[in-house]
Amino acid sequence: MTIIHVSAVKNWGGGENHIETLCFELKESNPEVKNIILCVKDRPFHERLKKTDITFETAPLAYNLDFRFSLKLIQIAKKYKPDVIHIHDPSAIALSIIADKLYKLPPFIFSKKTSFEIKHKKLTLYKYNYPKIKKIFCVSNETKRICEKSIEDKNKLVTIYHGTSLLNKNSETLFNLREKFAIDPSKTIIGNIGNHIRAKNLETFVEIVDHIINKLNLKNFYFIQIGTFTDRTDDLINKIVELKLENHVQFLGYTLNASNYIPQFDIFLMTSQSEGIPEVIFESFYHKRPVISTDVGGIPEIIEDEINGLLTPRHNPELMSKKIVSLSNDQISINNFTDLSYKKLMSSFLASTMAQNMLKEYKNLAV
Repeated sequence: MTIIHVSAVKNWGGGENHIETLCFELKESNPEVKNIILCVKDRPFHERLKKTDITFETAPLAYNLDFRFSLKLIQIAKKYKPDVIHIHDPSAIALSIIADKLYKLPPFIFSKKTSFEIKHKKLTLYKYNYPKIKKIFCVSNETKRICEKSIEDKNKLVTIYHGTSLLNKNSETLFNLREKFAIDPSKTIIGNIGNHIRAKNLETFVEIVDHIINKLNLKNFYFIQIGTFTDRTDDLINKIVELKLENHVQFLGYTLNASNYIPQFDIFLMTSQSEGIPEVIFESFYHKRPVISTDVGGIPEIIEDEINGLLTPRHNPELMSKKIVSLSNDQISINNFTDLSYKKLMSSFLASTMAQNMLKEYKNLAV
């Protein structure tokens, strides 16, 4: 069986990490399955794949509907003769449809990895309901519920949770956070990992730093944020300077193997206003770090408030700050949360399970 995975994303993020993990897991468990990734040329995913043994092809994508990308998909479909095309982001749907209009491609599967609503515009609905899309993998039941509003054939929708891979786990990093930034051992490190995009709502992250450091006057906390800078970054950093918080927070930008820094956090903080299920939460479960998160997307399906973590509504920095301060002084809850989360991860949210669930769907389509 041969699968072509199509990614038209220009940055590196959780979605691209998922594709890479899926390919690694299938190679380990089912080496007879051939996976080929088509990604954007000279972008972070391309650079990352160069360092792996995953088979990949690239195409330029200068604008959203760059026909060169679609033509490349046709070319590699002729070359590899895939059984299924697995599309991993909304931009790649349109490009794959263009390719299919020019050359008859095999069945499509689309992975819906976010909880964003599908816009009720004619072309958008046409794209998501394109007849060749035979299955839509939803990252959570909440994502599935959202898709049901726009997908005509509800039988196409199936929830397949992502998960963390045990194949490549380690905590090796380029540097130690406490040493590099001279963070006193008495300070609690609050960490966040996420690119500087609207969904991650890092404005709330900055508001939490301000609330704890300036308004509550608690100087025994230090905040670390890891993620690719964007056009939103300058406003975040300017706000840090305006609030005189430079000595209490660091924005590291893109950092290789970012999740390896999680063991150096004391608490993982997620301030997103929209999510599917972020894989970085699974990584925190694995490394036994407690998670405080907004209750958006599918996150409540993996974290039960006060059971294996803490949840708050989005855009509520005061409440999140309160929970951070409270949890930092409650080692019993930290131990309970991390133990339960680790058990939940190992029983239900491993990448090996995800890969087998997806492989089953691939085989059903290829029959």
